Amino acid sequence: MIRRPPRSTPKPSSAASDVYKRQGYNVRLLVDDFDGLINTWFQRSEQFRSTVDNSLNCKYDEGEKNKLDLFRCGKPNAPLYVFVHGGYWQRGDKSVYSFVAESFVRSGIDVALIGYQLCPESSMTGIVNQIRTALIWLWRNAHNYAISKDRINISGHSAGGHITGMILATDWQQISSELPKDLVKTGIPISGLYQLEPLRKTTIADALGLDDVESMALSPHFFEPITTAPILVTLGGAETPEFHWQTDQFVEKWKLNDAPLEYHAEPDVDHFGVIERLASKDSQIFKKISDWLL
Repeated sequence: MIRRPPRSTPKPSSAASDVYKRQGYNVRLLVDDFDGLINTWFQRSEQFRSTVDNSLNCKYDEGEKNKLDLFRCGKPNAPLYVFVHGGYWQRGDKSVYSFVAESFVRSGIDVALIGYQLCPESSMTGIVNQIRTALIWLWRNAHNYAISKDRINISGHSAGGHITGMILATDWQQISSELPKDLVKTGIPISGLYQLEPLRKTTIADALGLDDVESMALSPHFFEPITTAPILVTLGGAETPEFHWQTDQFVEKWKLNDAPLEYHAEPDVDHFGVIERLASKDSQIFKKISDWLL
């Protein structure tokens, strides 16, 4: 089942309109002070971490960045919202995004933020495998950290949206027969990248090292979900045409599978504004996701 609301049309200012048309996948061009934005997010995250029941830097694998943060709401058997940050697989850190967890925790939802080794130190195949390892760690260690192993939900933004798609196409029992086929109960990719070939024509690809084989092998568009876990595909309504194309193509392909699929475009926000909305209890996207999880 798919429900597709009208797309929110981007309305850049006249001064920004040329930039909007040029930028393609270079979404930083829409932000006048990108470093300032990230610094603001980090400060919000630092403040939140000081006020919440948490377990920080839990080591799930051997790499320096292979750690995750857990934020608990205090309710038994709460759903677990697992969030994977973006940054084109080569930038970013989980510590910047703790602020995203606050509204979820205050609404009775536990949150895990996963860190991972970045390209070019890691390959993209390696990154996807790291997130699989982190999810298995959460499933195996849930009791020790007072979270539910039976209510794990995967989500991520941008590159994290891509990884979410790859996780939904993962056969857990091929990894280990002890793992449940439905280890992940729902998937919520946000402004994801589902076909990688277009990125190989940009400077983004310089650090990724993608060849023809890996580009196809890591494009969720060409796979299908292994389970029937419901999928909520989201993005900012004012994303660039490239991101709308990525999402539209993915939705059209994956809606043909057995997994129930819904679509949501958050009105009037771009690639970074959708993260701000995700962190707000009053936004459409937060209400939709929290209702989805609860």
